Amino acid sequence: MTTSTARLPSALDRGRELVQPALREAVEHYLGSDMALVARYHHGWTDAEGTPTDVWTGKLVRPALTLLSAQAAGNSSADGTPAAAAVELVHNFSLLHDDIMDGDTARRGRATAWTLFGAPSATLAGNALLTTATSLLLDAEAVGARSAAASLMSATQRMINGQATDIAFEHRDDVTPAECLRMAGDKTGALLACACSLGAELAGAEAALIGRLHAFGEHLGIAFQLVDDLLGIWGESGRTGKETGADLRVRKRTLPVVAALDAQGSDELATLYFRREPLDEREVRRVAELVEGAGGRDWALSRADHHVAAARECLAEADLAESVRAEFLEFAEFMTGRRF
Repeated sequence: MTTSTARLPSALDRGRELVQPALREAVEHYLGSDMALVARYHHGWTDAEGTPTDVWTGKLVRPALTLLSAQAAGNSSADGTPAAAAVELVHNFSLLHDDIMDGDTARRGRATAWTLFGAPSATLAGNALLTTATSLLLDAEAVGARSAAASLMSATQRMINGQATDIAFEHRDDVTPAECLRMAGDKTGALLACACSLGAELAGAEAALIGRLHAFGEHLGIAFQLVDDLLGIWGESGRTGKETGADLRVRKRTLPVVAALDAQGSDELATLYFRREPLDEREVRRVAELVEGAGGRDWALSRADHHVAAARECLAEADLAESVRAEFLEFAEFMTGRRF
């Protein structure tokens, strides 16, 4: 996730304390030695030879939300640990595969796993994390274990479908905003929706509460993707960790761009974006101007605001403690309140 300028939610530290040991235990228990080595490296726990390291391993936003959903059901955060660890394992399954598909050679300042261990080993390690996530839930002594496992796998399938659609978009010049939003709902929203409800589902909460938490997460995920796409064009590199206009250089079919192209505000934009030759720096700046001029930036901001408001409404209708509701809203601000 791109760096936020909003205050870090207080639940993140609490989540890391519970989830990091559970993740390590799951990798050691369920994975064979070769796959465990790749997984340890990818998570930042060791170097490529297996020597322990002390590097940044991510914020663990999704598992923190899962622990919070366990609290929403009246349980302790610790009761949601198997679900939280499972969500994070699925997330890292997707990252291992994404790095290979995108040809990325660095993640969080280190070489990606596939560049050190090979694409086949990294692919298999990702697969192993996915099956481990399912095993964690099915082995949990909780009333909602089977239901939670089914929900996580359903969310994973939606995420995979969203990724496949995103790849297909690269070969089309007629993608619509509606299609792009559906893709974002699958690729980003599905796992966040699951994260926000899985702890409650594992605890056997009422369907109404699970549904509202799930809807909150889905809206939050789409809003997050809209903001992330905006940052991919106009974000400051010092805050986002990537160059301003990075998504334009590789001509991704991001939401602001698709909205601008759909508005048919500029033949120049389509000509630049769909040609085969790379864009130079002047052309990248020009494309950003054309996207904004065609309304792409305003459209994405408006849709992001819409989904944040919808997420808040889902929480307003949920029967949960006010302190838990406040923490969910804190996450919403953290994930979507970024400026560019």
